[in-house]
Amino acid sequence: MTEISRDEIARVLDEIALLLEVRGENPFKTRAYRQGAEIVRDHDADIVALARDNELDGIKGIGKALQEKIHELVTTGKLEFHRKLRDDYPDGFFELFEIEGLGPKKVGALHRELGLDSIDALRKACDDGSVADLSGFGKKTASKLLEAIQRREHFAERYRLDESAAAAEAILDALAGHPATLLARSAGSLRRSRETIGDLDFIAATSQPKELTAFFAGAPFASEVIVHGDTKCSIRLDNGQQADLRAVSMEQFPFALQYFTGSKEHNVALRSRALRQGLSLNEYGFTASDGSAGTAIPEVEDERGIYKALGLDFIPPELRENRGEIEAADSGELPEPIHWENLRGTFHNHTTASDGHASLEEMATAARDLGLCYLGIADHSKASFQANGLDEERLAAQVEAIRGWNREHGDGLWLFAGTEVDILKDGSLDFSDDTLATLDYCVASIHSSFTLDEKEMTRRLVRAMENEHVTMIGHLTGRILLRRDAYAVNHEKLIDCAAETRTIIELNCNPKRFDMDWRWWRRARDKGVLCSINPDAHRPGQLQFLRLGASVAAKGWLRRRDVLNTRGLDEVKEYLDTPKARR
Repeated sequence: MTEISRDEIARVLDEIALLLEVRGENPFKTRAYRQGAEIVRDHDADIVALARDNELDGIKGIGKALQEKIHELVTTGKLEFHRKLRDDYPDGFFELFEIEGLGPKKVGALHRELGLDSIDALRKACDDGSVADLSGFGKKTASKLLEAIQRREHFAERYRLDESAAAAEAILDALAGHPATLLARSAGSLRRSRETIGDLDFIAATSQPKELTAFFAGAPFASEVIVHGDTKCSIRLDNGQQADLRAVSMEQFPFALQYFTGSKEHNVALRSRALRQGLSLNEYGFTASDGSAGTAIPEVEDERGIYKALGLDFIPPELRENRGEIEAADSGELPEPIHWENLRGTFHNHTTASDGHASLEEMATAARDLGLCYLGIADHSKASFQANGLDEERLAAQVEAIRGWNREHGDGLWLFAGTEVDILKDGSLDFSDDTLATLDYCVASIHSSFTLDEKEMTRRLVRAMENEHVTMIGHLTGRILLRRDAYAVNHEKLIDCAAETRTIIELNCNPKRFDMDWRWWRRARDKGVLCSINPDAHRPGQLQFLRLGASVAAKGWLRRRDVLNTRGLDEVKEYLDTPKARR
């Protein structure tokens, strides 16, 4: 039996919580499984080994009954309690939770009252009026559900960057461990750090291509073989994502890696440049464009050599979108890319005081263990009642707790006291200026009234930026990738306003968001707008989103000096202590 991973344990516990909520079970019981899943994900020790040896006793939040179930799952590979719950529902039922606007309670109501157990059944019930007639739904909800179904279908072949990166890492580890592999790398849109990914692309150098493609086709991660040839193999993973392997020689490897990294537009521009030099460039190498034997063919040992042969500085994969990178490489003006190791801290993070899953102390400890120097705590404000937002009294108590941490532990990790304050419909803020003045910083975000038109939404954000206490704007467009479109804003006006008011715009690097979009960061940078790369972390493990955030920031042409949280603690303290108008 293959050893079950901590992620699989957490997934099973989360699914149990979901099904219990659908059935209307005791919310405390539901919460125990959901909390158990979070503990499994974030526990420092080898929780799989502890569960296998029946040594989970003493881990806060995992009671005796849950210990027994996790032990059963790890030692047998399945959990009977989970199986019995799941057997009541077909596989298509679980796709309903992927529809924006449907939580467990609404899914439960649709299942109980209308017998809906698939997205197709939901679509028909919305069309025929059954959903609109259901108590707690109505015509407006039915219409929005139809829009959400259409949106899901539009994004059906796309996957989040973090999910794709995790799948690719496991596949690369398997390829690297095969004796026929000389080199193996990811390519495609994943290597370019696009916000969503289609197929996964892998390039492997080998002298035994048939052996390697056969291994790929028969690997445990291959749920279906689409194409299997001597040098190429395409498979489908369990989640439906396609993965393609191309097996090439060592000489071809740099060219194949460059070509299949893309983008298509970048490659077209690169090939045009090669032709002007009498060279033809494809995935196999350089040749003379006119077939002349007298043309000198550059010797290339690695991917950098391709760009050097064309008279260009090496272009990092993130920038290969044909958005000026070739011209910049030609003139020596490419930005020095930011790396995640450059980040010294971060600001947009939550605790159990609002809708986070870890205490202030647990978040701080995780940040310190990650090597950060400072961490900002920005729990929700009271208008976000669905997120258990803090009122003035609870916020003041949290500020005092943060000051207490700094007195005792500030030499190891400094905590900044902040808030993620709601920007209300008219652009005013959920806390008064007097309350905001007691904090070190303020993240202002929109969490309601998403349907305002572009002019009203832009005006709303501008008013928030004009407040002297607003340090940064959180997730500028409110998008949830693959689930919810961005609300309408005028990016140019907002970037200009941020520059004028000295307001930071966050790059929310939660993989569900990546907001502000990378396509706007070069303009913001050139206007002098400062960025803060923030994970919007709701549990300790999500602080790791900073790694992806740095890659997306590099894709947006950002340099170290363009990002607040590349600065050391003393510099950040000085920045936050300076009145906004003088920063």
